[in-house]
Amino acid sequence: MQPGIHFTFGDHEEHGLVASYTATMPARLAHWYLEREQFEPVPGEPGLYRLSEPERDGARRTRQAVHDLRSLGYAVQADIRLDPALSAGPARPVRPNGLAERRSRLAQAAAGGTTQRRASPPATSAPAARLVPPKPAYAPTVHLTPTGGGRSR
Repeated sequence: MQPGIHFTFGDHEEHGLVASYTATMPARLAHWYLEREQFEPVPGEPGLYRLSEPERDGARRTRQAVHDLRSLGYAVQADIRLDPALSAGPARPVRPNGLAERRSRLAQAAAGGTTQRRASPPATSAPAARLVPPKPAYAPTVHLTPTGGGRSR
């Protein structure tokens, strides 16, 4: 085993997909990480953990555990089929995401000129500022006549 390795993953004849930690890793911390990655301690084998429910997509879950521990900065050694860097997992169907294509079309449309042509040029150009009519010199008087008694509707 290479020096500096923290975890090892592989196949075991009796226990299936297993993981173990090395002396460079504190036992309590290794136990905590491996349990979070769905590995359980093997009774009678100190330091050996087996994947719980390996029939439920076990190889992919083990590759994910290897990936997770590496992304946390730990050195992990794994069998070829369990190493995500060396083995290709099954191809996953790719659902097209129309958002990227739509944004691309919008960006191209915004960058380019318009393809529409005007039927005829505008008759007059609109002034830049709106003209305000002059204030009248007199104040108009409004005469209101009272209507019948009571309130109006």
